[in-house]
Amino acid sequence: MTASHASDPQPADTILAVNNIEVIYDHVILVLKGVSLSVPRGGITALLGANGAGKTTTLKAISNLLRAERGEVTKGNIVFEGEQVQALSPNELVRRGCIQVMEGRHCFGHLSIEDNLLTGAFTRRDGNAAIREDLDLVYQYFPRLKVRRQSQAGYTSGGEQQMTAIGRALMSRPKMILLDEPSMGLAPQLVEEIFEIVKKLNEEQGVSFLLAEQNTNIALRYAKYGYILESGRIVLDGEAQALRENEDVKEFYLGVGGEGRRSFKDVKHYKRRKRWLA
Repeated sequence: MTASHASDPQPADTILAVNNIEVIYDHVILVLKGVSLSVPRGGITALLGANGAGKTTTLKAISNLLRAERGEVTKGNIVFEGEQVQALSPNELVRRGCIQVMEGRHCFGHLSIEDNLLTGAFTRRDGNAAIREDLDLVYQYFPRLKVRRQSQAGYTSGGEQQMTAIGRALMSRPKMILLDEPSMGLAPQLVEEIFEIVKKLNEEQGVSFLLAEQNTNIALRYAKYGYILESGRIVLDGEAQALRENEDVKEFYLGVGGEGRRSFKDVKHYKRRKRWLA
């Protein structure tokens, strides 16, 4: 388990490399401070941390959605499929195979589930037959959506809306999906179902995933590697198994008390940062 270094060479099988980026909002607010991470081709990588740690900002920096919120990457670079992409538009990045599923699902409430899914194919130029074939594939992975395909999305459950958002991303034929807080607001059984589908998509379709999650426990069960963000910095990273067994991670993120403590809430913030960053 090591801290990330921007100078580390990127392996040939790395689909995404974020190299020492800084993000500033409104020209003055520094949100990310030297964040580096990488995602292997065909892998599932977790980006973990509490609310406000910078997970969503990291994903939006990768997908080039910061400009809409007066944010920008001011240092470092982002490499997808071997090319720097921070200057591309979000549409161009989707065409290259990288797409973000936003936190909170963001379905078009007035459209049917099927129409929502079809909006995911707006960048494609390979014809209706290919799009229909991929729609059938989405329904194979999300059979509940096939049953509800004519239902107005705004009147479906949170779980069905999350499935719709992921299915819409699949319609763009992605090589990589940036998945922001997929467990938020869902019952545990639905969270398990969503993550099992992510696992199947990864194994059967070869889609790489970068998961931003507060639910560290389930994320580390499905990811192979994880990075922990705190106050805009990566403070710890390593193989998922090693992170699950790390005493600090157990204490502060998995709710397993160490040294006689029941949870990380009993420990002052500066103490654990000092121990991790020493």
